Amino acid sequence: MDRLIAAHADWSTDPRKRWLTIAQRAGGRWLAEAPQPVGDTAALLPRLLAPGLPVAFGLDLPLGLPRDYAAARPEPDFPAFLRGLAARPEFFAVNAGLETVCHARPFYPARGVAGMTRAAHAAALGLSGPAGLSRWCDRATAERPAGAPVFWTLGANQSGKAAIAAWRDWIVPALSAGAPVRLWPFEGGLHALLAPGRVVLAEVYPAEALRHCGLKLAGSKRAEGPRRALAPALRAAMAARRVAATPALEAAIEAGFGADAAGEDRFDSVIGLLGLIGVLDGARPDFVPEDPWIRRWEGWVLGQTALPR
Repeated sequence: MDRLIAAHADWSTDPRKRWLTIAQRAGGRWLAEAPQPVGDTAALLPRLLAPGLPVAFGLDLPLGLPRDYAAARPEPDFPAFLRGLAARPEFFAVNAGLETVCHARPFYPARGVAGMTRAAHAAALGLSGPAGLSRWCDRATAERPAGAPVFWTLGANQSGKAAIAAWRDWIVPALSAGAPVRLWPFEGGLHALLAPGRVVLAEVYPAEALRHCGLKLAGSKRAEGPRRALAPALRAAMAARRVAATPALEAAIEAGFGADAAGEDRFDSVIGLLGLIGVLDGARPDFVPEDPWIRRWEGWVLGQTALPR
């Protein structure tokens, strides 16, 4: 399958910080466009599907649930759970206090409060301890520190709000409407799921993809200077993956993706795309641990091969 679309979105609760980078493969090479706003989520899938090609779509947000939580669910797997959320909008309400935390409303906290610990959050959900809030792919490895649990919604190191925004406002409605969407790795391997007129969603983390590309920022990605200084190495990483840039993308790379607050989001959308392309073209394996909880409920980060410590 030579002709293919790859896309990666850096997601946020703020639509102004949702950025999408798209590339198309033909003749064994990729042409990547400049990052663009995600825009209207209802129009996102039709936009990606318009060329009639298979679409691999990486998302910088959790796709899956921790096994300790999933063990009490009646559904067979995470895709079935997502489809059922159309009838349970209360699931997405963020709890202000521990007294309302429960399996039907697991997200917490809405703001900083006394007693706000992950141990207390886990206890309120009936889990054995704070580790039960995390999926395997959220846990620290020899290559990176731990990520935040899916249901945690406060602070810079959290992904719960992005999960709410994407699941509630886009993925669940799309699945309910019968959109041609498949979820990796729950429904199969990446290459096996790709088909014309279908979008395959996969969890892709730019921080993970940055390492897979052999790139290292000399400073914070939030600052324009380190992003601008990375331009030569970024171009080399793109060349190694046979990815050519449109003039607009080349200008964005040279400028460090801009000095405004969305510069880091544009940068992440490009790095995530390179990580996705690395798996599509075989530079990284389509690896998923042989664990039924991971394959049915927890999910995995595309391209990650390091196991939790």
